[in-house]
Amino acid sequence: MESRISLCMIVKDEEQNIRRCLQSVAGTVDEIIVVDTGSTDGTCQIAREFGALVQSFPWNDNFSDARNASLELATGDWILFLDADEELAGESREVLRRLANEKNVEGYFVKIINYVGNEGWVETCPDLVFRLFKNRKDYRFRGAIHEQIADVILERNSQARYKIAEDLVILHYGYLDRQIKAKDKKNRNLALLSQELNRNPDNRHLRYHYGVELYRAERFDEAAAELVRAANGIDPNTIYLPKLLRYIVLAYHAARKPEQALEIVQLGLDLFPNYADLYYYGGLISYEQKDYGRAYEFFQRALSMPEQPAHYAPFGGTRGFRSLYQMGQLAEVFLNHEEAMRYYILSLRDNPHFTPALESITRLLKPQEDPVYAKKCLEQLCEFCTPQANLLMGQILFRQSAYKLALEYLERGMDQQEAAPEILLWKAICLIQLRRYLEALRILEGFGPGHRLYPLAKLNKILCFWFQGKRRKVLPLVEELFALGLSQDTGAVVSLLRNYPGRRRGPGVTLGDEGMSLLLDILMRALDLGEKERAESLLDGLSRECLSKNARAVGQLFYRYGHLKTAEYYLGLYLEAYPECPETLFTLAEIKERQNACIEAGELYRRALALDPAEPRYYVSLIRLYEKMRREILREAIDKYPELPVLRRLFEEANQEI
Repeated sequence: MESRISLCMIVKDEEQNIRRCLQSVAGTVDEIIVVDTGSTDGTCQIAREFGALVQSFPWNDNFSDARNASLELATGDWILFLDADEELAGESREVLRRLANEKNVEGYFVKIINYVGNEGWVETCPDLVFRLFKNRKDYRFRGAIHEQIADVILERNSQARYKIAEDLVILHYGYLDRQIKAKDKKNRNLALLSQELNRNPDNRHLRYHYGVELYRAERFDEAAAELVRAANGIDPNTIYLPKLLRYIVLAYHAARKPEQALEIVQLGLDLFPNYADLYYYGGLISYEQKDYGRAYEFFQRALSMPEQPAHYAPFGGTRGFRSLYQMGQLAEVFLNHEEAMRYYILSLRDNPHFTPALESITRLLKPQEDPVYAKKCLEQLCEFCTPQANLLMGQILFRQSAYKLALEYLERGMDQQEAAPEILLWKAICLIQLRRYLEALRILEGFGPGHRLYPLAKLNKILCFWFQGKRRKVLPLVEELFALGLSQDTGAVVSLLRNYPGRRRGPGVTLGDEGMSLLLDILMRALDLGEKERAESLLDGLSRECLSKNARAVGQLFYRYGHLKTAEYYLGLYLEAYPECPETLFTLAEIKERQNACIEAGELYRRALALDPAEPRYYVSLIRLYEKMRREILREAIDKYPELPVLRRLFEEANQEI
């Protein structure tokens, strides 16, 4: 005779989730027990539609009490526990029935796949949980939160045998961002765990969960302390130890304590030498510390790891696309863009939804400079067969100021589905940057006064006329924008637009971070349109102090658009105020090299290197400069002494080394 299975659940206000959960077990379990702790929505009604026995239970801040109430009502031979934000994977239905008929087993650790993130980009994280066990009167949950029953069963029955059944899979959606926000899980869990720890201060498992919740609440120093306390003296065979060690690494890293984090990485790898996550996080931390050789070794080891056991709860991609992406980042540090491109492509092939890899590929293709070539490469690499794919590509290109190509992909996506307001705004901006002003204005007119994007639309209408030099159109729009109530910073930037082309009167405007970010965006768009004089006129309105503070960002913008002399002026202005900035010296060196002032470039590279000897780009650029100078000197020497074979041999050697 087949064993009977009781599904037991505790719920509250789960009408958005419970139907999916119950549909996943319908026809597979023999009875459904739902204990409701105070729902005010349609949760109970939905449960009854599936034939559930629904019992009310007054919530008393104790999950075990609620779960045990459901056990009292269960009549099956086996108990399956699911939360409402979970479901049984479709292929696990037959597995569940088979496991329930096995002899001499008291319970199973089964595989749970946690979905984390948001609907735009969801990651998976597998783990093992104890969810299927024999229904016996003396098997009851213990603990107010993160309640346990596996330990209780062993206390009641020392001969009890457990098995791991990774082919029984539960899908968990409760870590998705919208679910966490809706239930305020972090604050609830922290409060309950704190109370429980006060009652049971020696409970290591509770302290582990408390540390995890502190980490999620971004209380990183406290999290690290609690997690270390949970780990001290722990049995190395404890099933959650790999996760505990990883959380200690993450907490130390987030608390800006990289040395301690790397110590735990090494300790963890001594215990679990095949743990890909620890290699990956060791690589990330080493990369941030500019220990690039060690970072390279960590990422390579992560990529060589075997399939990870479920109880490691491995983070998706640490032995694949994430480490491949970081290898690309390392290659870029050494200015090896060809190698970086190779790693980014491998990363994207491993996970076609990993947007950072696609963004980096697009950036290296320089779509603003050569949109035709960039498009050809992107379409060979990716299939843009859905509206979402086209809109994503349009968004990436928009962020990289490749407006012509961005517009093409945005319009493709918009042809296939209704466009969100943000996409319409991006399209309008692309049209402005292509000087298709009337089309842009038609879109911007569609944003009414009550719309959340109305101020941005109004600002872009102002820019639409400002770029055309239509000051009489600009002035009334500026007044309308001011009437909306702008921040001081935004108002100051809008005033600069209004006052163009007038001369500065008084000390000039001082902008904060918000205002400077907006101004830099306008400057970039002006330079993109070839309106260099307009861009410089806006800068004339800034105070000397504000301009000096932001001159590096301004100089880099002019450098990006090929205005070397102007870029040199602003970078020099920044160096007057901050003479020991290696990045500014490096950019100036690149400018001098492009101007064929190689001696000056070499001096600037060396100054940058002296200030930051851990930066590989400075070495690589200086080496390449010297190689270039060597070839040029040899070429001059051969022109003067063509009969000397030693010079020609040296020249051939120099060219072979490229």
